[in-house]
Amino acid sequence: MSAKPTLSKPIGSGEVSSTVVVLRRLWPYVKPLIWTVIAAIATMGAVAATEAGIPALLKPLLDHGFGTHSSDSAKWYVPLAVIGLALVRGVAQYASGYLLSYVSNRILLDLRLTMFNRMIHGSVAFFQRETASTVINAIVFEVNQILNVLTGVMVTLVRDSLTVVFLLGYLFYLNWRLTLIVAVLLPGIGWLVGKINRRLRRLNREHQTLTNELSYIVEETVGGYKVVKVHNGEQYEIDRFTQMSKRLRGYSMRMTVSGGLAQPLTQFLASIALAVVITIAVVQSSHDQTTVGGFVAFVTSMLLIISPLKHLMDVNQPLQRGMTAAELIFGLIDEPSEPEGGGRKLERSNGEVEFRDVSFMYGASGPMQRQTLDSVSFKVAPGEMVALAGPSGSGKTTLVNLLPRFFDPSGGAILVDGVALPEYGLHELRSQIAMVSQDVVLFNDTIANNVAYGQTADAERVKAALHAANLWDTVAAMPNGIDTLIGDNGMMLSGGQRQRLAIARAVYKDAPILILDEATSALDSESERHVQAALETLMKGRTTLVIAHRLSTIERADRILVLDAGRIVERGSHRELLAQNGLYAHLHRIQFQQHAA
Repeated sequence: MSAKPTLSKPIGSGEVSSTVVVLRRLWPYVKPLIWTVIAAIATMGAVAATEAGIPALLKPLLDHGFGTHSSDSAKWYVPLAVIGLALVRGVAQYASGYLLSYVSNRILLDLRLTMFNRMIHGSVAFFQRETASTVINAIVFEVNQILNVLTGVMVTLVRDSLTVVFLLGYLFYLNWRLTLIVAVLLPGIGWLVGKINRRLRRLNREHQTLTNELSYIVEETVGGYKVVKVHNGEQYEIDRFTQMSKRLRGYSMRMTVSGGLAQPLTQFLASIALAVVITIAVVQSSHDQTTVGGFVAFVTSMLLIISPLKHLMDVNQPLQRGMTAAELIFGLIDEPSEPEGGGRKLERSNGEVEFRDVSFMYGASGPMQRQTLDSVSFKVAPGEMVALAGPSGSGKTTLVNLLPRFFDPSGGAILVDGVALPEYGLHELRSQIAMVSQDVVLFNDTIANNVAYGQTADAERVKAALHAANLWDTVAAMPNGIDTLIGDNGMMLSGGQRQRLAIARAVYKDAPILILDEATSALDSESERHVQAALETLMKGRTTLVIAHRLSTIERADRILVLDAGRIVERGSHRELLAQNGLYAHLHRIQFQQHAA
């Protein structure tokens, strides 16, 4: 089993411009907070300035505070200045940390809300293409990488860059000849970092892909635990997980090797510069071109500059990781939403539905690909019950999925009340449709909120819906009644109870158009009899499309459409179709024989 493709997609023209593109994409989120960002940068500048203040105080202390030429003023103002510097530095550090944390958490919130909003409005094709683990990874975990970039990485970039600038400025002031030696090494360090950046970016992308694949293995194993256990597949899954984990470990170590090279190489280049500076300074002092205080201040400043440079080297790896996460996040944000439809209002539909030469094909077309639906035409009058029958794969579920616009037909048109679906607003259209599928989806919430999902829960309406679905007696016996929590996907309920709760949801919605896709498939015979009666009451005055493999559940339909290979091959009532002795009669005989057996 192979993992599904990830969300990640390139958003820049290449690796070099990728960081610029990501920062440009982040700008709309930063812009409303720009004054807070400026304040944070200003406080970080104050922290950086205090770094240069330390060697600046050493020079007068060594030149005038010691020996026979000592100055009384230097003895007192230097210690006081040290305390003042520490106070300014502490306040500025706290302020910058708080302000940047505020900014990053606001941006994190905005990004997460944008991503979830885009996901919830994503097309059905998006949900079929992406795994749950990939989407969860992007919204919950990967977005935190952006937070790390905005806090730790950006603090280091701004504060330490400013520290380097202030210290270099002071070094030039002290001795511009010696400073040129330090400055010559900086382009070499920049070239080195650029080379490492490109390798880290590539490794990070591959690491992200493998992480998603590892999550997908866990998702599959958890979701299919019964199959794993019954087929003794534990060792297979362990081997699969171990193999992927080892590949992930390999990429992590390669990233560590690449990222770890920057710091020791930078230290080595700095040590060469320090050795040269000491040699030249000794020569200068012999010619009275520098003082002891000036030399100590210069060397101290130079040593102080090594630390922020090391921090800037260390920031490279998490920065590249953050950029990779940003590409994944903006890949999700750029995912196209469902079409909103036209602006036509639809307060309450009459229930007239028409399929006019509707064709549909999944995926790309090709000479060998058969259309799922091929020129399907029929009309359903208001309040009429039309059943769809046919063998598996004949296109029944695809047909009903086109009505709420989960997909749009590749040819023809679907009309409600004589108006093509794209002319209605998407929410206007879907508010007219209630759907009960064989794949029941319930939420980890109360029974009342599951029944009234999408609407405000009214206790009396909830009870009436539960009565209609033959579930009230079961719910009334529960300790908390309709306020009982049903667990993940209704795990506290039996299969039949889950199905009836989904039917109660459709009853509560009171929509003029009903779609029942194997709505009674999980019910035992007794429950099915009660629910069938409730559904017949519900269907009065409503247009209903019913799919059922068990033909006994659709015998009372006003009309039955028999599909085969995407085409309607037979039409008529149950009696008429049996008399035709065609496909429907054949399916009916097979089921009757199975039931009799």
